[in-house]
Amino acid sequence: MRLDHTAVLPEDWPRGSYAARIMTEAGPVVLGIADGEPFDLTPAFGTVSRWLEEEDAPAAIRARGEPIALDLAALIANSAHDARRADRPWLLAPVDLATVKGAGVTYVRSMLERVIEERCRGDALRAEAVRAEVRAIIGDEIADLRPGSLEAERVKHVLVARGWWSQYLEVGIGPDAEIFTKCPPMAAVGLGAKVGVHPMSAWNNPEPEAVLVVNARGRIVGATLGNDVNLRDVEGRSALLLCRAKDNNASCALGPMIRLFDGSFTLEDVRRATLFLAIEGRDGFRLEECGAIGAISRDPVELVGQLIGPHHQYPDGVALFLGTPFSPVKDRGAPGMGFTHREGDLVTIRTPLLGALVNEVDRTDECPPWTFGAGALFASLARRGLPRSMRR
Repeated sequence: MRLDHTAVLPEDWPRGSYAARIMTEAGPVVLGIADGEPFDLTPAFGTVSRWLEEEDAPAAIRARGEPIALDLAALIANSAHDARRADRPWLLAPVDLATVKGAGVTYVRSMLERVIEERCRGDALRAEAVRAEVRAIIGDEIADLRPGSLEAERVKHVLVARGWWSQYLEVGIGPDAEIFTKCPPMAAVGLGAKVGVHPMSAWNNPEPEAVLVVNARGRIVGATLGNDVNLRDVEGRSALLLCRAKDNNASCALGPMIRLFDGSFTLEDVRRATLFLAIEGRDGFRLEECGAIGAISRDPVELVGQLIGPHHQYPDGVALFLGTPFSPVKDRGAPGMGFTHREGDLVTIRTPLLGALVNEVDRTDECPPWTFGAGALFASLARRGLPRSMRR
């Protein structure tokens, strides 16, 4: 894997404010970048989660950070797992103590694919025939429905009568969104890391998504890119196996950085963005797809409102995957077999204002095990006497 900073960084770099985490020989460092200049915020805050509780997180970069000498091109190049030198810094997932959540079936295309998985009972061989049948019966009827509306309720009654109602349609067009835990805090991997697919799965795919970063007060403070690696055959057997399908070693990637909302970047920019996916296999296979984030059926603010509030709190903040605008279905191999990962696949998820998240696929038991959790983080900070705010 070769990571070129010109392809990884946002197209309007160095405009904007960014939050990142890097691993150094001393331990994890909270990195703020303003107008292309890097600052160490670890002495002031210790964690990204604490920093993003500031009333004006972008302004805190210069006000509270310490300027550091850091070659961003070298940092990004050293983030590739197979070229990494331990004596040089590399990028980690940009969130630390925040819980990582996912919003499911928030797009019509992905909702139909979930229905297909369910009807197939996880059998990829049946997918193409079921796909045509599902779309013929319900595709046009639900494309423009507003979830939770009276019209959505009417369509539900029609589909129930036809025997075509599904739990995925319930969360896709019903009043309540599907929001699940993707991985525990500190478990996500970053740019250049391996992403894991459990070897039990024979039908799986990446899910390219925009990810909102929300602080403990429920305020959306920025966005990043995510790969919600999914085992389609496992979830297709039963929705109760969602955690088995979603939460495995290295199955969640975030990065390359969090772009903070400021004068150069807002939530509206997220709504208007298009996600691009490229998959390059060692077998010569190549897939390219794209999808508009704005095609989402529930507005991001609504999803955050269902996630956090008087009934549910996240004292260290939360990163929320918004759902994927599409699931790859291009045949890889025999006609009708659809797409599934193979070891060594290089997955690139990008959008111009957030940059590119690049990872290589491997078996979950061949990816580096998750060993550095919250306890290790606090131990590392304590050894360094950080953050200073805790030593008063």
